[in-house]
Amino acid sequence: MDNAGSHAGPGTGTATGSAPDTGNPDDPGPGSGSDPGSGLDPDSGIGTGTGTGTGTGTNVTPKVNMSMNMSTGGPPAAAPAPPLAIRLALPVDAPAIAAVHLASRQVTMPYLPPQRRTHAEVTRWIREIVLPQCHTVVAARGAEILGYASVRGELLDQLYLRPDVRRAGIGSLLLAAARRHRPAGLSLHVFQLNTEARAFYAHHGFRVVATDDGGANMENLPQLTLRWTPAAAPLPRRGTP
Repeated sequence: MDNAGSHAGPGTGTATGSAPDTGNPDDPGPGSGSDPGSGLDPDSGIGTGTGTGTGTGTNVTPKVNMSMNMSTGGPPAAAPAPPLAIRLALPVDAPAIAAVHLASRQVTMPYLPPQRRTHAEVTRWIREIVLPQCHTVVAARGAEILGYASVRGELLDQLYLRPDVRRAGIGSLLLAAARRHRPAGLSLHVFQLNTEARAFYAHHGFRVVATDDGGANMENLPQLTLRWTPAAAPLPRRGTP
């Protein structure tokens, strides 16, 4: 499954955590936004071409495979899609990240109040607050930004996916990158209404550690605090080297 929504910021369905000090334009605290899916299956394009020719020292006309060389009038084969990469976010990515953030919240969390911030305002928040204060990675295919995740301390503060790329494993890849950054454990906040995000995080080992009535977030919606802690390595048996 890959539907993440964390108050941290909905990409396509994962919301993680409300960040009181990040200047989040709409308290991108708990939400759902990046629920990617399991199993990344990048698009691929295959092109084939054949040609045959023979030479024996005498003039021999090459045989031509007409079925392979005659134009069918169809469209040319699509070029292979660029590979997906998880990389650090750059200031130049801010407009695309803002677009992901806004689209994810609108599509995956219809219960939120109407969006009050413009794309320019959210872009400025991303560039001036989120990127300087958080460890932020993006899922990119070439120049295209498909999702992002931001970690502030041990809080997964944002994790949003573009709505049209949900359930493709991208949210899981972003979450894995966040875990590598904080291998000792991560916490996040998610709205109680965000059932898809809650299921996504439960699937990845997050457990509820606290609840509140919504008084701490701008949306005034009850939220859960989730925590992931890596399993302890088993102790070696006595008597073994």
